[in-house]
Amino acid sequence: MSLAKTYNPNDTEDKWYRYWLDKKFFKSTPDEREPYTIVMPPPNVTGVLHMGHMLNNTIQDVLIRRARMQGKNACWVPGTDHASIATEAKVVAMLKERGIDKKSISREDFLDYAWEWKEKYGGIILDQLQKLGASADWDRTRFTMDPDLSESVIDTFIHFYRKGYIYRGVRMVNWDPQGRTALSDEEVIRKEVDQRLFYLRYPIVGSDEYLVIATTRPETIMADSAICVNPNDSRYQHLKGKRIQIPLIDREIPVIEDEYVEMDFGTGCLKVTPAHDLNDFELGQKHNLEVIDILNDDGTLNEKAQILVGEDRFVARKNIIKLLEANGSVEKIENYKSQVGFSERTDAVIEPKLSMQWFLKMEELAKPALDYVLNGDVKFIPEKFINTYRHWMENVNDWCISRQLWWGQRIPAWFNENNEWVVAKTEPEAIIEFEKEGKSTNGLVQEDDVLDTWFSSALWPMSVFDGLKDPDNKDIKYYYPTNDLITAPEILFFWVARMITFGHEFKGEVPFKNVYLTGIVRDKLGRKMSKSLGNSPDPLELMNQYGTDGVRVGMLLSSPAGNDLMFDVAYCEQGRNFANKIWNAFRLVKNWELKDTKASEADLRVIEWFENRFNEALGEIEKHFDNYRLSDALMATYKLVWDDFCSWYLEWVKPAYQEAISTETYERTKGIFERILALIHPFMPFISEELWHDEMFGERDELDCCIVAEYPASKSFDSTILAEFEQIKTVVSEIRNVRNTKQISPKEALPLCYKSGNTLNAGYVEVLVSKLANISELKLVEDNPSGSVAFMVGRNEFYVSIGQNIDLEAEKERITKEIAYLTGFLKSVDAKLANERFVNNAKPEIVQNERNKKADAESKITSLKETLATL
Repeated sequence: MSLAKTYNPNDTEDKWYRYWLDKKFFKSTPDEREPYTIVMPPPNVTGVLHMGHMLNNTIQDVLIRRARMQGKNACWVPGTDHASIATEAKVVAMLKERGIDKKSISREDFLDYAWEWKEKYGGIILDQLQKLGASADWDRTRFTMDPDLSESVIDTFIHFYRKGYIYRGVRMVNWDPQGRTALSDEEVIRKEVDQRLFYLRYPIVGSDEYLVIATTRPETIMADSAICVNPNDSRYQHLKGKRIQIPLIDREIPVIEDEYVEMDFGTGCLKVTPAHDLNDFELGQKHNLEVIDILNDDGTLNEKAQILVGEDRFVARKNIIKLLEANGSVEKIENYKSQVGFSERTDAVIEPKLSMQWFLKMEELAKPALDYVLNGDVKFIPEKFINTYRHWMENVNDWCISRQLWWGQRIPAWFNENNEWVVAKTEPEAIIEFEKEGKSTNGLVQEDDVLDTWFSSALWPMSVFDGLKDPDNKDIKYYYPTNDLITAPEILFFWVARMITFGHEFKGEVPFKNVYLTGIVRDKLGRKMSKSLGNSPDPLELMNQYGTDGVRVGMLLSSPAGNDLMFDVAYCEQGRNFANKIWNAFRLVKNWELKDTKASEADLRVIEWFENRFNEALGEIEKHFDNYRLSDALMATYKLVWDDFCSWYLEWVKPAYQEAISTETYERTKGIFERILALIHPFMPFISEELWHDEMFGERDELDCCIVAEYPASKSFDSTILAEFEQIKTVVSEIRNVRNTKQISPKEALPLCYKSGNTLNAGYVEVLVSKLANISELKLVEDNPSGSVAFMVGRNEFYVSIGQNIDLEAEKERITKEIAYLTGFLKSVDAKLANERFVNNAKPEIVQNERNKKADAESKITSLKETLATL
């Protein structure tokens, strides 16, 4: 059966993916083989495939497919994260469309709607990953709110509580007014924004004077508890013991002194608002100041504000300035840039807010997690992220683990009618705990808050194997610790650090051995890809246009670990072209006519060269994989296939027009092609599987598939034959260059001459050079032939006789210029070698390299002068 002229991914991708699924190639169960395990960073159930997912999961799939082909028991565990904040927002929006207010329904009814939403939309991204070719064990798909996983999360909370690591208290937290929940410090994104700095006049009580105080948040002045100055500031010594009137409202506040205030910032006076700023809160605690919270959970002003009640904080900011200007309380307004915190999930501006929350003490728990990385038990690729990790872990804060949401694992704490509480898994167990303490069990209610989503995903490498519920089951004992984690640097602390922390706590060892940190996918202008900027292509459309293999190649060609990927659809086009190149090379081989003869000496030599080149390239590729340089591994594969195999090997062994190829050369070429298909399979699974089953290879067993073929392993290679063929290729390239320069048709055969002592004078060399450069003969000469163009390959001299085709004057000019260039180059090399400091201090191989340059330049100059003399 003949192959189509061009590769059509639509004919192969769904077909082979279904086949792999049907034959259970992705499925893994413990056996005697070496396990290779990856747990998929669980995408949010709200998610749809974006370019970051594409990059991350392509890398995972390449690693898992290669391990599978190496005979390892490859297990890639997929799943999704319940994403409390994002999902609850989606469900609230869905209810709003149906005319339902969340506040009007019970928690149970809301959760029913949430599960309805999850079942309808939660699996979309996993289906899209199958389009990418992800060879995950889909039978093992987990969800962070599966009953077993949720139970493990609750047990973990109780475990840490009983060990004294979890406490409940009022603390200043990051509050998301849109999500109406607390956030951890790591869920706050700091952005520099343009603001205005308002200089406000605060009257001094009992005086006609006033203080000028600068603030970016005039809407919080009603929550001020004091004015603070530096005790060493001579400008404000007269204010000791004075009181200050808050503009617009009938309330006085004291002047306090503290060296915390910077005398050279603003006016040197600070308004202290303990309820709405973390530093102000600590200052308020120190000076025993009143805490006045004027904001509701949704960011509107409450009754304590006295004015502008019910207005949104940003609306109130505009309106209070109008009021302040009207009564003469505004001194001036300046433009100002400052860092503002935004919610990672909703992009709302964060409010510092005092709130009763649950916290996990992290200082002691973080130490072993830091040691694992510093000791190399967990390796970061690239290593530059170790310092970032160390900084985080050495300066870790207690983790606010409670969220004011309904979607998530509900905190196992129970309150009685007196608002006393205990931690217990169930209400009956809570009753027992209350009775132990001799407290009332009337009116028991469970804590409304749920746990931070990262608390559950911190258990992911263990919980996906039921390692907490059943710590000695065969899966956890076989697959844990996992091998590689592929994730993004921005969740290094969110997720990676916490998995290491929890892994140590429950297993006493690391959860994974290597962490490959991908870069951010950016457009060719360097901007982060996002829907809001409109610069992010739809991955599904890319795969439809360029084929999945083409997009995978395009993503990986420019994705070094830890460095951002400057993505351009041109890379996908390059990937598609590569697939077509392989396809057409296969068509070429398949369509050859055969003759039952032995291979020629030239063919055998070419086959020997390519097999050595294949082994050399394999060594490079393996080294790149060992160092997680997947982009480099792909590029080495690309060059081997496109350049060495297609451009050289096939051109050398293919028969002349309307002639047949020897069966020996054909069979050896088929064997090479089969190894190439196995080599490219992790990167390009679909085209490799399609060609693997072509009739050219004969009939295969239904399980004889490329996905489980033996991955090529590097062997020793002969560097001598590789060097020889590099010279042969250079000779061909030089002759082609002469033709291009002199505008001589490739169809016109040219004689090639050489001088005695040439190492490239074996019979097969003439055949190989003639085949690709169309030479009429290769002959020995004593002197430079008249009307020829000379070139050097190594220390071998060659002359292309071009007779009447040469413009003698132009050729003389060209050679003269080249001699002048080489003379200048030789002068610079001589100067370097004359420098004793260089010769004595540089590495011997570097000095020798300069001496080689000198010898080559001298040889070329001599040859060019001899050629010039013949013209």
